[in-house]
Amino acid sequence: MARIGFIGLGNMGGPMAANLIRAGHHVDGFDLAAHCCTAAAAQGVSIASSAKAAIEAADIVITMLPAGRHVIECYTHLLPHAKIGSLFIDCSTIDVQTARLAHEAARAAGLLSLDAPVSGGVGGAVAGTLTFMVGGSEEAFGLGEKILASMGRKIVHCGEAGAGQAAKICNNMILGISMIAVSEAFVLAEKLGLSHQALFDVASTSSGQCWSLTSYCPVPGPVPASPANQDYKPGFAAALMLKDLRLSQEAAKNAGAATSLGKLATDIYEQFAAAGHEGADFSAIINAVRAAP
Repeated sequence: MARIGFIGLGNMGGPMAANLIRAGHHVDGFDLAAHCCTAAAAQGVSIASSAKAAIEAADIVITMLPAGRHVIECYTHLLPHAKIGSLFIDCSTIDVQTARLAHEAARAAGLLSLDAPVSGGVGGAVAGTLTFMVGGSEEAFGLGEKILASMGRKIVHCGEAGAGQAAKICNNMILGISMIAVSEAFVLAEKLGLSHQALFDVASTSSGQCWSLTSYCPVPGPVPASPANQDYKPGFAAALMLKDLRLSQEAAKNAGAATSLGKLATDIYEQFAAAGHEGADFSAIINAVRAAP
């Protein structure tokens, strides 16, 4: 059993911390939002009085925070108070450069670290079926892999510092683009008089097959578990997709990579969010496709 300090107990962090409890670990958690602490406490998390108090005795420190600046602020505040030999794992989705800065701060403090963003959304966090894309040294990965396995189904060591964030950004650029493509296909099918089920039955077993279609179909019916059947209640909100697409474009600019479809997808989700739909599931983009002239 490990003693784990968990900072960030929101929609993703709370269920992840709960799965650590179920795996037999002790978790001291903290979040600035009182309702997140209350929900986590109901799952067995010991709520600390501060982030510092949550990590002082921890063997493993996990952070799940909104943006890169929050991660750097957290590391700056917490690293001097961490237990000697502890491992810091950041599961936030942030830019590659900031992830590397966080690794460097941990290294300077004499601590090991991993960047380990996730894929799978809130449903995967609750079910413990997340995919972790991990960057960091072999030594750090060796220490962290079993902990991550308590929260996820697939753990992939992608390379050195920042590699996990690079993999997450690339993966979600594919996801954003593919959801728009699937949505356009269903809207075209509607206009051609083809039923949703007929298109799904063909495309899901043909060359158009992809995760956005078979697991997260943007129309009600073919995939009962998809948000389309619950009025697009978010499993992965459009605002989060936009965040990841923006990160992809920042990374593409810094790396000198051409991502024309990634840029177009970013523009489409920016318009969708600006129209007030940032809180809807990202698959609700089909409604924007239908409304397009």
